[in-house]
Amino acid sequence: MVTAVDSSASPEPDITFHDDIEGYCDALSYRPGETVGFHVSTRAPRWSITVERWGAGRETVWSASDLPGVYIPAPDDADRHGCRWPVTAEVTVGANWRSGFYLATLTAHGAEPGRDVAHTGFVVRAGAGSAALDDGPPALLLVLATNTWNAYNTWGGASLYTGGRQVAFARPWSRGMLCRPATERDDRKARPTRWAEEADVDGEIFQRYRLERGYAPSIGSSGWYLYERRFVEWAEANGHRIDYAVSSDLEHHPDVLDGYTTVVSVGHDEYWSAAQRDAVEAHVRHGGRFVSFSGNTMFWQVRLENVSVDGRDTGRDTMVCHKYSAHETDPVVAEGRPGEMTGMFADPLVGRPEAAFLGGGSAWGLYVRFGRSVARGSGAFTVHRHDHWLLEGTGLGYGDLLGATHGCVGYETLGCRIQLDETHMPVRRGGDHTPDDMTIVAWTPSSNLGVDEYPKSISALSAQGDLEFIAERIHGDLSERSLALARYGTAILAEVYPFGPDAGQVVTIGTTDWVFGLPDDPAVARVTANALRGPTGDGGR
Repeated sequence: MVTAVDSSASPEPDITFHDDIEGYCDALSYRPGETVGFHVSTRAPRWSITVERWGAGRETVWSASDLPGVYIPAPDDADRHGCRWPVTAEVTVGANWRSGFYLATLTAHGAEPGRDVAHTGFVVRAGAGSAALDDGPPALLLVLATNTWNAYNTWGGASLYTGGRQVAFARPWSRGMLCRPATERDDRKARPTRWAEEADVDGEIFQRYRLERGYAPSIGSSGWYLYERRFVEWAEANGHRIDYAVSSDLEHHPDVLDGYTTVVSVGHDEYWSAAQRDAVEAHVRHGGRFVSFSGNTMFWQVRLENVSVDGRDTGRDTMVCHKYSAHETDPVVAEGRPGEMTGMFADPLVGRPEAAFLGGGSAWGLYVRFGRSVARGSGAFTVHRHDHWLLEGTGLGYGDLLGATHGCVGYETLGCRIQLDETHMPVRRGGDHTPDDMTIVAWTPSSNLGVDEYPKSISALSAQGDLEFIAERIHGDLSERSLALARYGTAILAEVYPFGPDAGQVVTIGTTDWVFGLPDDPAVARVTANALRGPTGDGGR
């Protein structure tokens, strides 16, 4: 969330042009019939491309070979304004291409092995041939967290974690964010332990893994391969019908939500625009469902703005977020529009805490098994309301652990203030903007980290820790009391009705790493299926 890479730990902190071929698409999502433009730069004289839909498996839908290579360096402002490379290949999305994530593999002919392949990708939104328009079980809408991918992307310069305040979409994704060889645990920031192992508190195993392979730090925090890919492989293999969108679709194409009851978020969905949040909240206000298998969700408010270079509008988006300095540096504050400030949604100046919608927020519990935060915790939710519909069919009882085998709780979470009622069940304590109508099914301790408490492989941006920042912005100062209030929190699994029982429902499973348990933890898989189906069993459309 807050932490930036210590550039001294890596010989290639942004790994721009690590490979001899790089590329990006001219948009993040398309409808059937639209044309995908590939912007590719390569040092090789010839190159090829293969496009696959990545669902339960990988299905090739198009390829082209022996394309002429052209090398164009990355502009100095690629991170802020995009690469502005020309289109070097095109394909029209077929009417029979199902909604989904499509991986494009770029191969440079004759390049050094290990540096001859790069990846980009795009989403096909619902249209002809999509699950939503076919007969059969109802479809879910999965929204890929591409705003967060972009926030972490260091290709071409800075990310929002290494000093940037504006990051462009029109550039390649950092190496390893979309595709890489499988590994069991080493590419995780909250690496689960096995018998007699110690937690990777200082991130040394993760750091060694990525440096040996030339991957950016972002591969442990975001991207298709880390989170959404795991959910999709499990869900489609188990018969769940999914249509797809990306973060910015909810702002630019809010009608993408039409026709769905259940909208799903997975992994690390941290950065939201106001319009994106408006669309999802309107969906729930009108009886829809939002199911979040994500940690640190909806924490930062961003603005999507058109890229302007030399006074010319390029027609492309850039994403603006001033984060920790927003109250001082974002011009909208001085212009009298503090609600548009690109800082925390929970900041008093913005006044729109995510906990009011999700039932939890990261100001009330952020890290588990990351740095010194609950470093030797169970990595699981402790079950309390074992008879709740979300736990139906799991066989779990009061006090059992949910997700321990694969450390499903971590590395980032969201929680709320809790207390125990007269039957020793957890209930919201209040004072954190959470809705009155919510049920905490399971929870575990979580905490914030201060300066010098992060893994040694990570350094806090400008010596700023989340603990100090949240204490000052949420609790008003850096007094001992405010720091104590910001220090300890929870990670929750909850059912929430943010607009009352007559509106729609939110299910919050507040952890980034939930999806790691899907392949072979039956309880995690069953809770996921229950959440998607809903309490009445008709959670699709």
